[in-house]
Amino acid sequence: MELKVYDIKGKETGRTVKLPENIFGIEPNEHAIYLAVKQYLANQRQGTHKAKERGEVKGSTRKIKRQKGTGTARAGAIRNPLFKGGGRVFGPRPRNYSFKLNKKVKRLARKSALSAMLKDGNIMVVEDFKFDTPKTKNFVEVLKSFDLADKKSTFVFVNPDKSVYLSSRNLPKSKIVNSSNLNTYNILNAGKLVLTEPSITEIEENF
Repeated sequence: MELKVYDIKGKETGRTVKLPENIFGIEPNEHAIYLAVKQYLANQRQGTHKAKERGEVKGSTRKIKRQKGTGTARAGAIRNPLFKGGGRVFGPRPRNYSFKLNKKVKRLARKSALSAMLKDGNIMVVEDFKFDTPKTKNFVEVLKSFDLADKKSTFVFVNPDKSVYLSSRNLPKSKIVNSSNLNTYNILNAGKLVLTEPSITEIEENF
């Protein structure tokens, strides 16, 4: 599988780059993708939620009325979850949402995501580039060259230039990712995945 290489002005350089078939040309495994995305999102959760239950709410434990003869349902302490101000029944408690996923499954998920993106025509290759000074305007010009100004995009670098990173940081729909940190969620969450030439080599080495 070969793709044309573009410069930052959106023009063809006349060169092509060959993408590894075993990474970009496999049959996507949807279940592996599901597990990898689920793990990533689970790891983002803080898990610090907490609600007070019956035994934790402040209040007396005195029986508020006699057991029989009132004509209403029997009731014990004022902290009963049925009463206003009472504890919550089976409320959330702090917990860790993360779970283990085998390396082979995560690797298969990344390959599947890359293959799916390429199959849909959402991967393109550009020359590696840098900026002299950090300016959002410079990065916006790059996006306009590829018609990505109003679309989601993820640019993959080996070692992102600091000026390029700072220039893109203020744009909500664009993201800069290091190729060694590329994960399934980042790949699929990008409307357009823009790979720099050096990043392809590192992606191949990482797999």
